[in-house]
Amino acid sequence: MEGEKRKILIINDDSFLLDMYALKFSQNNFEVYTATSAAQALKKLNEGLDPVVMLVDIIMPEMDGFEMLEKINKEKLSPNSKKIILSNKSQQSDIDKGNDLGVAGYIIKANSTPLEVINQVISILGKGIINKA
Repeated sequence: MEGEKRKILIINDDSFLLDMYALKFSQNNFEVYTATSAAQALKKLNEGLDPVVMLVDIIMPEMDGFEMLEKINKEKLSPNSKKIILSNKSQQSDIDKGNDLGVAGYIIKANSTPLEVINQVISILGKGIINKA
């Protein structure tokens, strides 16, 4: 349905970045859910949250994004969600590990403005590009 908000779960332990991305995505027709830790994200998924897309940071305390993605895959949580890594870890080995875990995209934070991140997510979802507003 046109105009329907797509659910996104953003997982990032940096509350400033989390709030900024939450605001930007909510301004671009997304229904935003956030988690400041992998444990918090897993709890939301176990409680039935089924986002269209998950934006996952890698470097987080307790459980990193890779471990969280492994757990999501193993437990078959939200199997139809597109998982996209948003991280400053840009080593090819990290990108390969993300690909092995079935991520739909890998965005390097330091190389992307918030608008570029949104456009990349929308592109991965196959819905075209938004214009700068």
